[in-house]
Amino acid sequence: MKIKLLLTFTMISAMTNIYAQQKLNPEIEKKIDVLMSKMTIEEKVGQMNQYNGFWDVTGPAPVGGTAEQKYENIKKGLVGSMLTVRGVKEVKAVQKIAVEQTRLGIPLIIGFDVIHGYKTLSPIPLAEAASWDLKAIEKSAEVAASEAAASGINWTFGPMMDISRDARWGRVMEGAGEDPYLGGKIAVARVRGFQGDNTFASPLRIAATAKHFAAYGFVGSALEYNAAEIGTNTLYNQVLPPFKSAVDAGLRSVMTSFNTVNGIPASGDKYLLRDVLKNKWGFNGFVISDWASIREMIPWGYSKDENAAAKSAVEAGTDMDMEGGIYVPYLIDLVNQGKVKQEFVDDAVRRILRVKYELGLFDDPYRFLDEKREKEIIGSKTNRETVLDMAKKSIVLLKNDQNILPLKKSGQKIALLGSLAESKNSPLGSWRIASDNNTAVSVLEGLQQYKGNALNYVKGLELTKTEPTFLTEVEYNTTDKSGFEAAKKAAKEADVVIMVLGEHGFSSGEARTRTNLDLPGLQQEFLEEIYKVNPNIVLVLNNGRPLTISWAAEKIPAIVEAWQLGTETGNAVAQVLYGDYNPSGKLPMSFPRNLGQVPISYNHYSTGRFTNKDNNVFWSHYSDVDKTPLYPFGYGLSYTTFEYSNLKINKNSFAKGEKVEVTVNVKNTGKLTGKEVAQLYLHDEFASVVRPVKELKGFEMVELKAGETKTITFTLTDAELGFYNNQHEFVVEPGTFKIMVGGSSDAGLTSQFDIK
Repeated sequence: MKIKLLLTFTMISAMTNIYAQQKLNPEIEKKIDVLMSKMTIEEKVGQMNQYNGFWDVTGPAPVGGTAEQKYENIKKGLVGSMLTVRGVKEVKAVQKIAVEQTRLGIPLIIGFDVIHGYKTLSPIPLAEAASWDLKAIEKSAEVAASEAAASGINWTFGPMMDISRDARWGRVMEGAGEDPYLGGKIAVARVRGFQGDNTFASPLRIAATAKHFAAYGFVGSALEYNAAEIGTNTLYNQVLPPFKSAVDAGLRSVMTSFNTVNGIPASGDKYLLRDVLKNKWGFNGFVISDWASIREMIPWGYSKDENAAAKSAVEAGTDMDMEGGIYVPYLIDLVNQGKVKQEFVDDAVRRILRVKYELGLFDDPYRFLDEKREKEIIGSKTNRETVLDMAKKSIVLLKNDQNILPLKKSGQKIALLGSLAESKNSPLGSWRIASDNNTAVSVLEGLQQYKGNALNYVKGLELTKTEPTFLTEVEYNTTDKSGFEAAKKAAKEADVVIMVLGEHGFSSGEARTRTNLDLPGLQQEFLEEIYKVNPNIVLVLNNGRPLTISWAAEKIPAIVEAWQLGTETGNAVAQVLYGDYNPSGKLPMSFPRNLGQVPISYNHYSTGRFTNKDNNVFWSHYSDVDKTPLYPFGYGLSYTTFEYSNLKINKNSFAKGEKVEVTVNVKNTGKLTGKEVAQLYLHDEFASVVRPVKELKGFEMVELKAGETKTITFTLTDAELGFYNNQHEFVVEPGTFKIMVGGSSDAGLTSQFDIK
C-alpha cells in the first residue's frame, strides 16, 4: 500500500484554482443585484422556465389550450428561455414579446440542439473524435456556432461528453468515445469552438452546454432513459473528468441526464449538481434539465407528485426546467408557503441572468438577429470547405491488404454497390434537425468527380423498407434480394468493387439502442455473395457506432470506416479512396469481435488472473473467442507506414511535482507523405486503488514526408500521473510507472520511471 503524496484536493487549493478559471465580472454581478431586487417571485421562477417552440411566432398568436397559456406566460414574464425556435424572423418575433411586452423586459435565451452543425453539417461527433485533431474539431464547432448564431440562436445543447464503452447505446454517436482523456481534450475544443474566448464579443459565438450530467453512457443494458449503477472509481476517473475539463474551460451551462445515478434521478441529485459541480468545482453557469426530466422523477418513483419533483430539483441545483411544466405551476407556491427556501431560487436566477448578461442580451436583445448576416453565413463556401476538411480527417483506414487503396485514377472498371452509395440523406447522420433532408453529397456523386475510371453503380440492395425520419424506427430490408443478381454481374465484370454498407443515419442517436451490432438487414449476405464472384472489395462503412465485422475483417482486403460524415460525405470518401487525402484517423472506440464482448474498452483492469500462466482453463478469458478487440482504441492505418524508435525518459526517478519528459522518434518508412497520431499510455503498477492496464495520457499528430523522422516530446504532470481514490481525493502516489508509446493502444515501445 502506498502513502499518498502529491496532490490532495483541499478546499482551499481547489477553490483557488477554480476561481482563477471562472472569475465573476463585478459589473455584471452588480447589475444582477439591481435587477433581482425588482423581481417578484413569479418573475424569478419564470426565468427558470423553458418552453419548446409551440406556434408560428411570426403568425397569429395561439387561441385556446396549452399554446395560448404559454404565449400568455411569455407576456407575463414567466418564461426565461425557448428552444427550437430558429431563424431570425422567428426568434425576433418571440424576443420582441419578452423584451417589449413584459414588465421588466428581460430577454430570452434561445437554445437549440446544435450537435454536429446547424445547416451545414460536419461529421457526427464520434467521427470527429476519430480525427484526434483538436484544432479541426474546434473549427468545426465554430462553424456550427456561427450558423446557429446567424439564425438567432445563442445557446447550444452541446457538446455531449458522456464516456461510453457500450456500442449498443445509440448516443455513442454524439460523444467522443470510450476514453476520458481524449474525451476531455475534445470537450474543451468544442467548448472553445462554440464560445470562443468566453467574452462573446462576437455575435457568432454561443453558450455551450456539457451533457449529460452524469453517467448516461453507463446505463444498464445500454437502454435509453435507464438506471446507471456506478462505483466511485469509475465515476471519478472515467465519467466526470471531461465535464471537469469543460468547466475549467469556462463552460456556461450543464444539462442533467435522463438516468438515475445509484438510485437518484440526475435532475434531483444534490451530490452531483450542488456538492460536486457547483461547490467543489466552482461552476458559476447554470444547470438545465433534459427534456421533462424533472417531471420524469415521478414515474421513476422518486417524487410522489409535481410539488415533490419541483422541490427536489431546485434544492439539488437544477436551475432551469426544460419543457417539464414543473417550476412555474408549483415552485412559486412552494416558496410562498415556506416549503422551499427562496435562496435556492435566487441562486438559480442569478446564474441564468449571469449568462444572459455575458451573452450581451441585456445590452442588445437583438444582437444575434441580422437577416443579412443570416443569408451570408449559413451554407457559405467557407463553411463547406471546413466541414469537408473535418470529414476527411475523420475517416479511419481499418485494413488495406495488397495496397488495394488508393485506387488507380485511370484504366479500371469499378463497380459501386449498395443503396447507401447513392443516399444523400443517411450520410447526414442523426441529430441534424435544422438541416435539410437529402443535402449530403453522396458517395456516388463524390466518385463521379473522378473521370479516369469506368464507374458502374448498381444498387443491388435497398437498405431500408422505407426512408426513416428522426421520430420513427428504422425498418431494415430483410426479404428483398431482387437486386443481388444485377450487382453480382457488375462485380464480376469489375476490377475493383466498392461496397457502401453500414447503418442508416437514424439508426444511431437518442433512443436508438441496438441488441445486434452486425451489419443490419441483408447486408452481410449481400457482402458474402459479392465476395464469391469478386473478392477484390473495398468496404466503405457508413455507421454511427462500432460494428461487429469479424467476417469482413478476415475476408475483405480493404475496409474504410467512413462513419456518417455530414454534408460533404461523398467528396471526403472519394478523395480518400483515390489518395488525394491520406487517411490519418484513429478509432475513438474499440471495435468488438462480437456482441458478447460488449461493453469493451482498452483501459480495463488486469484482474488476478489476466494471463494463462498456469496453462489451464482458470484464467480471465472467453471460451469461444479471443478477449482482445477486433480493432483496438487508437487504431488506424495510413497509405504510408510509420516506425517508432529511441524512446527516452529524461531521467529514471522523479521527486513529487517534477515534470516527466518522454521523447520518441517517429519515422515515415513508406513512400507517401502522411500524418500519424503518436500516443502515450501510462500504467501505475501498484496503487492504493487498482489502476487500468493502460491509460491514454498524451497524443500528438505529426506530419512526415517519406523517409522523414521527427522527435516528439510528451510532458507528464501531476494531472496525468494522478487519479481519484475512493475518498474522492485526487492523489499522485509514489511507485513505478510504465509508459507505452506507439500508433494505437497496442503501443509497442515501453519504458518506466519511478516517483519517489
